[in-house]
Amino acid sequence: MPNIKSMKKDLKRNAKRRTRNQATKSALKTFVKKAKAAEPGSPVVVQAIKALDKAAERGIIHKNQAARRKSRLMLAAKKNTAVA
Repeated sequence: MPNIKSMKKDLKRNAKRRTRNQATKSALKTFVKKAKAAEPGSPVVVQAIKALDKAAERGIIHKNQAARRKSRLMLAAKKNTAVA
């Protein structure tokens, strides 16, 4: 446990940020999972892409990771269309 007042405040801030980031990452996983089963261009896919972009913009995930996930998401969605 830190003795310095500012460090104690940092601990609180880090805990808040961590819970917020975890919630966002969890929501991302849910969006992506639902979108993989959907067709490209459906509202679910658009929502997942929007969430990925927002997370990258806020620094929760890296921008390249967001791009990679979007790419793989669209590939999976296109495969669903080809099969159906």
